[in-house]
Amino acid sequence: MIPKLTFGRTGHQSTRTLFGAAAFYQVSQAEADRTMELVLESGINHIDTAASYGDSEIRLGPWIAKYRQKFFLATKTGDRTYQDAKVSIHRSLERLKTDHVDLLQLHAVIEDEELAQVMGPGGALEAAVEARQQGLVRFIGITSHTLHAPVIHMNALSQFDFASVLLPWNFMLAQNPQYRADFQALEKICQEKNVAMQIIKTAQRRAYHENEHTHATWYKPFEDPKALALVIRWAMGQEGKFINTAGDIGILPTIIETAQNFTGAPSDEEMEAMIREQQATPLWA
Repeated sequence: MIPKLTFGRTGHQSTRTLFGAAAFYQVSQAEADRTMELVLESGINHIDTAASYGDSEIRLGPWIAKYRQKFFLATKTGDRTYQDAKVSIHRSLERLKTDHVDLLQLHAVIEDEELAQVMGPGGALEAAVEARQQGLVRFIGITSHTLHAPVIHMNALSQFDFASVLLPWNFMLAQNPQYRADFQALEKICQEKNVAMQIIKTAQRRAYHENEHTHATWYKPFEDPKALALVIRWAMGQEGKFINTAGDIGILPTIIETAQNFTGAPSDEEMEAMIREQQATPLWA
């Protein structure tokens, strides 16, 4: 059974592994249906998608319509202005075949200028707050990428009471002194404010080489089952964090199996040996 943890101030007991529905970016409904059967069977009770994830919301729609009460449902808007984000929110609800989402996240806010725009007058945050007032959204979160992500989130949390943050975190990133320090500073703030922390890129092995796109993920994931299990165990060992599963249905079964059988994190020595063997490198240095 996958361990559960209270998802910040939402009060929802979410499985530590959330289904990252970016995996449905470009799959058939039949493939999505088989994957959702696995998700249901595994006990995963939290789905994370986004308006920009290709066909993801459309593929999820029939399952949300049928099993809405089984899932804490999160989506994202990547729009930066009030009007565009408002349209995006309503379109997501239509695609997902639901009258509300549990969590709406401002998506991929990477640069300081983007943060200022989404949180400023006429920005996307106004649309999110309005949707919350209308009962279309229960909670509001924010996501970011790159090595600047923890700083973006700390600045965001100083201006608005977000319920969750999402950012990259894995063993290789934890070896970057500045990123580790920023991540830990953010972690402290999240603990104080009861903000849920979601981590991504846990299955990331390296960037793709030229003309080498082997998976639906935009990075090269660990494919070797033992290596993949190690990085997921390491992520599961990060106390108080939620793992968004990798955006590829092919490696999802190994991730789920590892989460279900989690008994403890590997040692740094095990991780270092595996990283050398797999010739893994961080996406950002």
